[in-house]
Amino acid sequence: MAEIMFAEKDIQQMDAHGISLEETERQVGLFKTARPYLKLARPCVPGEGIAVFNGEEQESFMALYEKERPKRSCIKFVPASGAASRMFKVLSGYLNRPGEIEQIAVKGDAQAGQASAKQLLVFMEGISRFAFFQDLSSTLTGKGMSMEKFLGKGFFREIIFLLLKEEGLGYAALPKGLLMFHAYPRKNRTAFEEHLVEAVAYACDARNRCSMHFTVSREHLNRFQSCLKDVGPTYEKQFEVTYHVGFSMQKAATDTLAVDLEDRPFRLADGRLLFRPGGHGALLENLNDLEGDIVFIKNIDNVVPDYLKTETYAWKKITGGYLISIQNRIARHMKELASGSTAAEALVSATAFLENDLLTAMPPAVKTADPGERRRWIISRLNRPVRICGMVKNTGEPGGGPFWVEGKSGEKSRQIVETAQIDPDDKDQQAILAGSTHFNPVDLVCGVRDWRGELFDLREYVDPETVFISQKSKDGRELKALEHPGLWNGAMAHWITLFVEVPAITFNPVKTVNDLLRKEHQPGGGQES
Repeated sequence: MAEIMFAEKDIQQMDAHGISLEETERQVGLFKTARPYLKLARPCVPGEGIAVFNGEEQESFMALYEKERPKRSCIKFVPASGAASRMFKVLSGYLNRPGEIEQIAVKGDAQAGQASAKQLLVFMEGISRFAFFQDLSSTLTGKGMSMEKFLGKGFFREIIFLLLKEEGLGYAALPKGLLMFHAYPRKNRTAFEEHLVEAVAYACDARNRCSMHFTVSREHLNRFQSCLKDVGPTYEKQFEVTYHVGFSMQKAATDTLAVDLEDRPFRLADGRLLFRPGGHGALLENLNDLEGDIVFIKNIDNVVPDYLKTETYAWKKITGGYLISIQNRIARHMKELASGSTAAEALVSATAFLENDLLTAMPPAVKTADPGERRRWIISRLNRPVRICGMVKNTGEPGGGPFWVEGKSGEKSRQIVETAQIDPDDKDQQAILAGSTHFNPVDLVCGVRDWRGELFDLREYVDPETVFISQKSKDGRELKALEHPGLWNGAMAHWITLFVEVPAITFNPVKTVNDLLRKEHQPGGGQES
């Protein structure tokens, strides 16, 4: 295939994005090379890659976190740019059909086995239990319509229209974070608000400053800022804290070039190149800009009402304390090794820590090398960012899981692996994938400073080959899209990674609107807020 040539106007477009010609050419090359699938060695399971803490250990780590937290800067990092449109896929599909959306007809289709009708029927029957029900009812009233009359007749077109479209609540175009998630006696809360409340328990410093950072899309930034302005003072007064909330957008320089099905740069009707957002792995740049000591990462839709938050608080502190304990031990070893020491006792102790606690095996060639070489290898493995990843038992949720992965050098490391990273035609690899017992709920606590207190450059610990390639369309034309290594996948491939089993109650995602009807998102347990 002939080499791709870019015109001067193309290079100017790249410059405007902050993307170099060399990077663009590298991206085109990734489409042309064979898919770089990972090589799974085996699943991580309890006792073999996943730590399971007993009650005494849990209490110890919680106590350590509470003791150390005032001395450290903790930040909660929440990717919140995702649109809610996929939550309403079924509702939107029915809205695009002609005629009234009648409950009695939907019930008949559901009884006949239609999956979409079953989902819509659940929505219809549970509509008064959604936290947004009162807002939706008021919207109808404001337009001279009656929720009670529509429900009495079983007519849902206007109800769904005003829920989704901008003439009403506009939920289909909003980000998940700004949807009303949970009902309370005095004031219902959006997912964004639930994160504000939750962070108070574990992300405050000694001066009661609560630091948080949300990545949002540019078109929704003003809405998030407005929400914070409206509700922030109330929660500050209620919890006696001061919020320090930052917002950032995915950087244009992390966009990636799309190609056609022949791996040629995809061009729009006006001849311009098509650059697309580079996936959540692009958020590594945003994470890298933070200046905290400890960063908690959690998805925007994984929140619960107050009466269920106790377990979440506890496990954030347990994993935070575990991180601090690991960092303290790394610092002790690094302090001695960085001084130039090659004393046998120091090397043996550091090696034992790596192999027994971090489960990082020293290669045979290094074990027989001279003390100086062993010291350099140990330092290279210890002086890295650390992440503690909560893992829940797999109950069939789609997504990544914890595995031992074999690298090109033969070394094995713990990684969070997505299904798309495994060769679908390799039966042995698929068997290992199917043998996973745990699931990644995106529940991370990260140590982003080294033993001296200096921030790591997180970009140095990425596996650049672990990209994602998917087929999309634009203006009716098929294309191939490139995503950067996932934020908790390849973007953190060379971190020190530790997996911890956490209770399932700490993982309550909202993928469809009906998930908000699950008991974990419904009122209960003496809520007072």
